[in-house]
Amino acid sequence: MIAYKASTQLREKTLSILVPVYNESCVIDTFMTRLQQVIENLPCKTEVVFVDDGSKDDTCLKIERVSSLGDSKRLIKLSRNFGKEAALCAGLESVKGDAVIILDADLQDPPELIPKMLTCWQSGVDVVNMRRTKREGETWFKKFSAKCFYRILNWVSDTHIPENVGDFRLIGRCVIDVINAMPEKNLYMKGILSWPGFRTQTLFFDRDARAQG
Repeated sequence: MIAYKASTQLREKTLSILVPVYNESCVIDTFMTRLQQVIENLPCKTEVVFVDDGSKDDTCLKIERVSSLGDSKRLIKLSRNFGKEAALCAGLESVKGDAVIILDADLQDPPELIPKMLTCWQSGVDVVNMRRTKREGETWFKKFSAKCFYRILNWVSDTHIPENVGDFRLIGRCVIDVINAMPEKNLYMKGILSWPGFRTQTLFFDRDARAQG
């Protein structure tokens, strides 16, 4: 009975999946195949918003050609390469869902974890952070420098930025609206995503090495 109620509630919701891309031609087909396999089994409506950050390869052409994502797919093309932060801001201003999941196309963020994130969101939280327990494909120096970065950042910052939590997360509409209302133009997105507060839950996952791209 509880499972049935949960599914009924989710059917009335729309999930936005925000995918920033830049020169992802070599991996985008695999990514979209895996994403589609997940989406077709979700109990809610979905929209997939790609934001192209000035790619110079045929990433956009491949996205436009894919029909498996149907009418839920949208592509926003930035005029040039502004950087990932700007691409995420443009995407957050465009999404229409009750919640959004930010997902990279390089397959380090497994699309297969989306159902678990939805389950957490439905339990009443507004933010689902995805924390990396392993960082495959990274050198010891990259891991060490990342650890030092977060320690220094949290020492000087009034807002706690969770370690090993990247852009891969789910945020509810109330959080999206707060972020979109901010007047800042040069944003550190991991900080902005942590600043609003709200009810938060963290899931742990092993991060794969970047497939390509």
